[in-house]
Amino acid sequence: MGLQTLFFYLFAFIAVASAFMVISARNPVYSVLFLILCFFNSAGLFLLTGAEFLAMILLVVYIGAVAVLFLFVVMMLDIDFNQLRSGVLDYAPVGALVGLILAAELIIVVAGSTFSPEIAKTVSMPIPAVTDRTNTAALGDVIYTHYIYYFQIAGLVLFVAMIGAIVLTLRHRPNIKRQNISQQVARVPATAVEVVKVKPGQGL
Repeated sequence: MGLQTLFFYLFAFIAVASAFMVISARNPVYSVLFLILCFFNSAGLFLLTGAEFLAMILLVVYIGAVAVLFLFVVMMLDIDFNQLRSGVLDYAPVGALVGLILAAELIIVVAGSTFSPEIAKTVSMPIPAVTDRTNTAALGDVIYTHYIYYFQIAGLVLFVAMIGAIVLTLRHRPNIKRQNISQQVARVPATAVEVVKVKPGQGL
């Protein structure tokens, strides 16, 4: 057994074990921590396959931003987790159906590549060898050359979705003082300062 194979089994075992702990841990904070551990080991698997760009993206984006955001949200919000767990069984049929669909798709992909290796030769843009082109450069060639319009459209859809989420969740509550930046910048000393004459023995 080579060193690369040993690291593959190590990363794979820890990733699967931590993924199981994400859904089985009773404390949500522990679930987020196990999720971060799963991302770390998944990044190690990407490095072993030569996909160093995806590994760095997984570390920087998912661990550095998304997982840490989940952790802070779970720790800072006062959530009644007992109430959340009370309705978990109601979603069990839907979850089992989604799990079966994902398992069937994985089996089809793995079985197709195992029993019909010639399928990989029909790929329109196969991955070049690491010695010829790095993974980051090859991914950039595909995204920013052949699929640049689809990439821009996907970014535009995400941007519109972000704006829609902000608009739907924005609530203007009455009786709350809000900043008016333009009014603050345009004010003059005559309106910024008010001189009040207070008579002796009287308050404001």
